[in-house]
Amino acid sequence: MKMRTIRALALLLTPLLCVAAAPARAAVDPEADRAAFVKFFQQRFPSVEMDDYANGVYAIDEQSRAQWEDIEEFPPYEEAVEKGEALFGVPFANGKSYADCFENGGVGVRQNFPYYDEARGEVITLELAINECREKNGEEMLKWEVGDIAHLSAYMAWTSRGNRFDLKVESEGALRAYQAGKKFYYSKRGYLNNSCATCHVQGAGLRVRTEILHPALGEVTHWPNFRLKWGHIATLHKRISRCHRDQGAKRFQAQDPRYRELEFFMTYMSNGLPVNGPGVRK
Repeated sequence: MKMRTIRALALLLTPLLCVAAAPARAAVDPEADRAAFVKFFQQRFPSVEMDDYANGVYAIDEQSRAQWEDIEEFPPYEEAVEKGEALFGVPFANGKSYADCFENGGVGVRQNFPYYDEARGEVITLELAINECREKNGEEMLKWEVGDIAHLSAYMAWTSRGNRFDLKVESEGALRAYQAGKKFYYSKRGYLNNSCATCHVQGAGLRVRTEILHPALGEVTHWPNFRLKWGHIATLHKRISRCHRDQGAKRFQAQDPRYRELEFFMTYMSNGLPVNGPGVRK
């Protein structure tokens, strides 16, 4: 993405950015935030059904959707799901398995992540839970962004398709995590001086070079994701990290608390939408 293109977009959206940033300075009310978030996109894309936002840019661009539907005939993430299922069934050296670490044996639980752990005072993502399951059972932790962690996550997402996100923000700790994630989402950073919202709230549906910017609503539903650009499946935190790199912003390690709080906020904004991961994107 060329610097002058991003700068031009930022200038175009300056008035909207001011409006979007304002709620972050007011009293925190997650449900009011989500209602305003949904209303914004319903007004911008009045013909898009709510559930269709789980399909990202394919919900708002017919040409891209047709190409995506062709790819979904033989989706490139199928192998990852199969690998994840096989890995999920392999017992640890102590005889226990992933199923012992998760509610319902780990089947159909993707929509329950992330959540705020009151005892630990932090956000727990699915990938963090997978690796902590391994560590608790004496196994080495997996790399965070690609490989087996993405395969396992893909399988667990596949078993959860159609289940709806219903993240809760009820305690003071959860509210602080939500507020931190919200602030991160709307804060400008990097030499391009953009925020996540620059592209995916105010810029949603606009074209930058050859790509149409997807809406923020539904951003978390289809992960892990097989990106054709990468040629493999990877986790949400890899995508966030690469986005920051492209914006010239400071990157954090996958599963850094700041990224987990960001995912927490993003997921709350998509409450009510169905899990449809793993997905495939350009």
